[in-house]
Amino acid sequence: MNNIHQAFALGKQHGADFFDGAGRPTFTSDGAVAAVKQYVDFMAKDKIIAPGNAEYAQNQSLRDFAQGKTAMVLWQAAATTFEAQGMKPDEWGVVPVPVASGKPGAGERVNSMVAGINLAVFKNTDNLDGARKFVKYMTGDAAQARLNKAYGSIPPVKAAQKDAAFDRPDTAVLRDTLLKSAAPLPQVPNESQFETSVGTAVKKLFADAAAGRPVTTESVKAELSKAQQQMPKS
Repeated sequence: MNNIHQAFALGKQHGADFFDGAGRPTFTSDGAVAAVKQYVDFMAKDKIIAPGNAEYAQNQSLRDFAQGKTAMVLWQAAATTFEAQGMKPDEWGVVPVPVASGKPGAGERVNSMVAGINLAVFKNTDNLDGARKFVKYMTGDAAQARLNKAYGSIPPVKAAQKDAAFDRPDTAVLRDTLLKSAAPLPQVPNESQFETSVGTAVKKLFADAAAGRPVTTESVKAELSKAQQQMPKS
């Protein structure tokens, strides 16, 4: 999932939304193609990602960072994972992802995405009152602070953000990034299919880069075209 999240943020920098105003996919727009190519070029052209990373599927990059095998990672909240790997808080730091100057430009200084876990209640549930009470509890200040402390993430409830746990150097950066330079993923019914189809295309392109096959604007556009064809017809 990290692939699609990074491609989305770069897409915003290139002026791409991946969907038009009517909710139709636009995966092959110039901005979307440029964004995906820029991301894959971290391995294919810039050589700052080891080719073997194309095989990663279980957050191995976080383990590599914790073990000193790589210098940095592009990620969201990772504090609990680093702790589990034996890293101490003073052994790593967090900064916002830089946004390139000049072309493609910094018109939209988006460097992250807004996401979370949704709660919903079916109107025909057998225990509507109990369900509402559960939602109220889960979105309350105390529960939000407790949950997000455990995951190293930032609570959406502003009052809960006043807890000292969210004012540490790492969480303060995450909080400010969400407030100032993050954008929500496409607000469309088929958003999950978008993540799967485009994410799979990016994975395929990374495999090409790792195998030494050329990653070109044309090959990126071809993979994104395949991804777009897999989207449900509206």
